[in-house]
Amino acid sequence: MCRLVSILVRSRNDEKFIGRTLSSILSQECSLPFQVVCCDDGSSDGTKKIIESFPEVKLLPRPEGEYRPGQRLNYMIRNCQGEIVVFNNADAIPLDDCWLKELVSPLLDGSADAVYANQLPRPDADFLVRKDSLRAFGDGKTAAKWRFFFSLASSAVRRKDLLENPFNESIRYSEDVEWAHRRPVRIVYAASARVEHSHNYTLKELKKRFYGEGFADGEIFGDKPSLIRELFSAGAETLRDFSFLLSHPKGLAELPLAPVRRLIQRWSHWKGVRDYVRTGKTS
Repeated sequence: MCRLVSILVRSRNDEKFIGRTLSSILSQECSLPFQVVCCDDGSSDGTKKIIESFPEVKLLPRPEGEYRPGQRLNYMIRNCQGEIVVFNNADAIPLDDCWLKELVSPLLDGSADAVYANQLPRPDADFLVRKDSLRAFGDGKTAAKWRFFFSLASSAVRRKDLLENPFNESIRYSEDVEWAHRRPVRIVYAASARVEHSHNYTLKELKKRFYGEGFADGEIFGDKPSLIRELFSAGAETLRDFSFLLSHPKGLAELPLAPVRRLIQRWSHWKGVRDYVRTGKTS
């Protein structure tokens, strides 16, 4: 029987969300006792002060050196005590008081090695962001057809597994996918464990993110660069965008930008894969 759950929250300049996230976490109705452990990455806003206003929360000191997601995750795992570790981003706000119970249930009944939550778009999310969220999460049927999908933003794993198989500390993007993909892992999607989590990325931010994910895909999956494949993917996704926006008239203003966004995403992803293949080094 699990005696304790450790909920790990990473933050950086999240003052807009961190208070709501921690309040929701601390109000969870769960039969298991849990601790909340935070680590702030040098926020320049009021994030750290908000965390400190919650006496129930354990705030770890920021490790020295450059931020690498795998390093930070392994550090937090070493400094918690729970048999089950729940990862929850500072800006992923649990939407009800049964989120934790629903998230850890597949681990407790032995049906999963890793569980990830349902991420719903924020009220201010762009329509295309809403559409992408529905495809990635929703009822889970679409993502189940993809090559591989897992999201650490709100998820649960046994601590023993994390200590025996730590996160890759050199990779900059997709550290969750790399961890879950490197060996057989039973992954379960907990659709009833709901958090509010989405980003209205600018074109510059999309370029950076998809380049990083492409670089990581080269390392994780051994992908080879194919501009034709990427352009086909951009075209197919744009057609889905048009269909979604036409069925949501309030979002029609986003229609002219849809093909631009998809081209930037796939072009940047192609460049990331290409650069990994050329260098064979971590980003």
